[in-house]
Amino acid sequence: MNILNLASASDEPLYNIGIVSRMTGIPVATLRVWERRYGFPKAIRTPGGHRLCSEREVMRLRWVKARVDDGMQTGQAIRALQHMEQEGRFSDITPAPVTRAPMLDTSLMAFQQRLVELLSNNELQQADQMLGEVMTLYPTEDLILDVIGPTLHAIGQAWKDGKISVATEHLATNYLRQHLLLWMMTGPSAYDRVPPVVLACAPDEWHEGSLLIMSVLLRRRRWPIAYLGQAVPLPDLAELVRKMRSPAVLLVAMMERSAEHLRDWPQYLPEALESGRPIVVFGGEIFNLQPELRSITPGIFIGETLREGVEKFDALLTTMFTPNE
Repeated sequence: MNILNLASASDEPLYNIGIVSRMTGIPVATLRVWERRYGFPKAIRTPGGHRLCSEREVMRLRWVKARVDDGMQTGQAIRALQHMEQEGRFSDITPAPVTRAPMLDTSLMAFQQRLVELLSNNELQQADQMLGEVMTLYPTEDLILDVIGPTLHAIGQAWKDGKISVATEHLATNYLRQHLLLWMMTGPSAYDRVPPVVLACAPDEWHEGSLLIMSVLLRRRRWPIAYLGQAVPLPDLAELVRKMRSPAVLLVAMMERSAEHLRDWPQYLPEALESGRPIVVFGGEIFNLQPELRSITPGIFIGETLREGVEKFDALLTTMFTPNE
């Protein structure tokens, strides 16, 4: 039996009530009743009124559910949990068993391969449970870089190879995209008095996965971001950058034709080329496949990997600001 230390769990609100229900096996209606009657779990409300629970709350819910399944009354189980927490007996709390396929290998690669398998079979509930398990073992940044990112790529490749249908590819991609958007919206408080960094796909570029991941990782490092997404016209991009007084712009191209568009950005942001402000950085798979494109594209190449890219961009922003805590 695995002993779980709740003191190491994250308090960051990440999961909406539907995801919490799938991760714990507790119906949504029951969660709402518990919240009204017992003030449990402790959910954070978004500006739109949606409940978000942290990793810690998911673990607490699993423990209470296990006691209820053993025959304990709900109120009694919640009071028992609170009593144990008051005494600091976190190491005594054991999570409820999660229904999932046996998994002896808990490396990030094994989790990533398992996630591809689950999403390829449209098994979203099991995917939720597995992601919850990963978050108890690894930092969220590692989960995003080493599990979510490679899974997005693998799902796209599986569709190209005819191994999954268009419908399954869309379902899996949007499942991962929703998680990334949630992590973006619920990141730590952004630095004060720092204008947003603008992130956009090049014109004619519809593959936004790597851009979205960069946005989430920068936001988790407390940089305010303005995420524009797919296929942004350069004149519109330049107008927005000026209005927002953005300190930096990240442009992503995955294909050669979209990379060709990036050579034209100085026409619309000549001040950036002349003064170096805002900083314009670029990246994407095509610049790895054809490295010669880096030297003919204006701006700063962000790096060959997402991990390298976020470190480099973070360092560039840090040289520009001494952020206020």
